[in-house]
Amino acid sequence: MRVIGLMSGTSYDAIDAAAADLRLEGDQLVLTPLGMLSQPYPDELRNGIATSLPPASTTMEQVCKLDTGIGQAFAAVARQAVEQLCGGSADVIVSHGQTLFHWVDGGTVRGTLQLGQPAWIAEATGVPVVSDLRARDVAAGGQGAPLVSIIDVLWLRGRPGVPVALNLGGIANITVVHGEPVAFDTGPANALIDAVVMELTGQPFDADGVMAARGQVHEELLGRLLAEPYYARPAPKSTGKELFNLAYLARAMEGLPEIAPADLVATVTTLTARTVADAVRRYGGTEVVASGGGIQNPALMHLLADELDIPVRTTDELGLPSAAKEAYAFAVLGFLTLHGLGGTVPSCTGAGHSSMLGSITPGARGLPAMSTEARPPVRLVVE
Repeated sequence: MRVIGLMSGTSYDAIDAAAADLRLEGDQLVLTPLGMLSQPYPDELRNGIATSLPPASTTMEQVCKLDTGIGQAFAAVARQAVEQLCGGSADVIVSHGQTLFHWVDGGTVRGTLQLGQPAWIAEATGVPVVSDLRARDVAAGGQGAPLVSIIDVLWLRGRPGVPVALNLGGIANITVVHGEPVAFDTGPANALIDAVVMELTGQPFDADGVMAARGQVHEELLGRLLAEPYYARPAPKSTGKELFNLAYLARAMEGLPEIAPADLVATVTTLTARTVADAVRRYGGTEVVASGGGIQNPALMHLLADELDIPVRTTDELGLPSAAKEAYAFAVLGFLTLHGLGGTVPSCTGAGHSSMLGSITPGARGLPAMSTEARPPVRLVVE
């Protein structure tokens, strides 16, 4: 089955598309990557997302416009992926959409909202679309995150020691693949770094980690940030920019003397490295396999390596392109849904049971054929 996964993370800088041939062989799920492409959001749409995210307020009119605009942007990328990556023909498209709100109340996730109307994708491509994949896990008592944990477990299971998959997006999450797997958001990855750099320089991120490398850590501020109660909560847990934003940082800085820009960037970069490392150490990790935009930040990766006396490598070294890992993961989730198989690991999301994820929007020829005879895979093989 030829599947396209579409993804835009909490950094909301671009829409990634990854295409794969997927097939079940006994108890193995075999993934053959066909390539990826990425397109930045149009500036007006990206600004609309930015001005609607917490702690900002918004209107239902703006929510409707964003749902349409994001859907149309995803549709344009999907159409390009069908032509350029799949030779003009795909069996299904799986769309994560754009997370606008993740409702956490006292550690319990009450709801999650991803915008990007899938009808635009189906209409533009004629291909069936699986979308809204997080809500079912939330309804089953889970966090709705990290959904990539099932990919991590299937792929890294059997490696020696205690492998830990790490995603450094806007928010950092890990999957500990040992015994009964555990997965959770560790805290901010690029969310605070990018927000600070944008506020101070107008640039979207700290290119090559230059500002962080130039600055000195403000120890008092770092101590205040590390006192955030979220870090002490037990897994599974999830978070987002609803918590880790500029307003949160401003509260932590109250009463402190002015902090130099480079020192502020160095401090929030160290916060990411420290909180990820603390989480990995807590579970006795013996290697880290990392992906996400944060691996392009040398300062962050050096800090993380210094914090952890274990190998820190990228998914590229194991055959899965790090830039497309999440898009490939959602392709797999949609494939599992179409085969009548659960797409979650309950011990990772906290759900009461594994669930088939998402809603299906018919393509030009109606609904895709769904199989109910497939066996759940126990291993992912990347060809």
